[in-house]
Amino acid sequence: MLYHLLFEQWGDLPGFSLFQFITFRTIAATLTALILSFLVGPWMIARLSRYNIGQTVREEGPESHLPKAGTPTMGGTLILVALVVPTLLWADLSNRYVWVVLLATAAYGVIGLVDDYLKLAKQDPRGIGAANKMGGQLLVATAAAVYMYSLADAPVDTALALPFIKDALIPLGIVYIPLTVLVVVGTSNAVNLTDGLDGLAIFPALMIAFGLGIFAYVTGHLGFAEYLQIPHVDGAGEMAVICGALIGGGLGFLWFNAYPAQVFMGDVGALALGAALGLMAVVARQEIELVIMAGIFVVETLSVMIQVASYKLTGRRVFRMAPLHHHFELQGWPEPRIVVRFWIITVILVLVALSTLKIR
Repeated sequence: MLYHLLFEQWGDLPGFSLFQFITFRTIAATLTALILSFLVGPWMIARLSRYNIGQTVREEGPESHLPKAGTPTMGGTLILVALVVPTLLWADLSNRYVWVVLLATAAYGVIGLVDDYLKLAKQDPRGIGAANKMGGQLLVATAAAVYMYSLADAPVDTALALPFIKDALIPLGIVYIPLTVLVVVGTSNAVNLTDGLDGLAIFPALMIAFGLGIFAYVTGHLGFAEYLQIPHVDGAGEMAVICGALIGGGLGFLWFNAYPAQVFMGDVGALALGAALGLMAVVARQEIELVIMAGIFVVETLSVMIQVASYKLTGRRVFRMAPLHHHFELQGWPEPRIVVRFWIITVILVLVALSTLKIR
């Protein structure tokens, strides 16, 4: 909105040409989202507390979680607002990818919001039901994938880029659609599984957004893409603005979600965050890089899959409790230690992924 007003309308005036640059608008989106989070956050937490929308704690979970019962949840709505509003203000709204990411992210947020509301406000432990929840995610992801596939006008738009190898592209054809669905749905649920400790999911998410923002910017910039010998995707650079909004909103939410948390994100935040990260990775053709950067999310998801498979096949559990962060809790690790170590690992993984820009 501001991009079209301040640059397209007044871009000839001194100083207003600054608004054409993605880097400036990314910084502006980050700061806008951060300020919006600080302004809206206390009000939202107070409203959630007033309506008794508080976290429920499983009896079979770690005893250290019992004091968290009643802590306001559904705080991911704050992240969603801080992501959408700055993007609408600072992104180029004529960019087709911006709308795909925004609409799909909002749709995932609505799915999580309804599930949270039914579980917490209506005291229905089933929420919308696992089948309905997954069905909604698959439907939204498939619609986004089909739309982007229909708009592909260059081979790179539907090819899989391989890191560490120069000009390595694997044409996917129609396989692009199920791969996109897998990335979006998988990332969304992986973030949701990881969101079990104060600040555990949000910091890795914003660090991954930082990495994806750099990948999107250089991928969308023809000069940088040619210099770095990576695929060029026209229009992908605008994803950096959304990444900036996600980082600002994530930092603002972390202010309230840091140990001991004043608010939890709930499904509304976790599902939306994962969908946004997955879709932006697809747009920038960096699906493999996403797997590297989101290593914590991947391991957390694998720990659940291994635990379930082992118990069904052998009747034994591999971990004391899944996801993996609960295993460490039951081994006696303090919650802040687990969280910070997972953060450190994510920073390392993001740096490893970014190093592939030069290692070709």
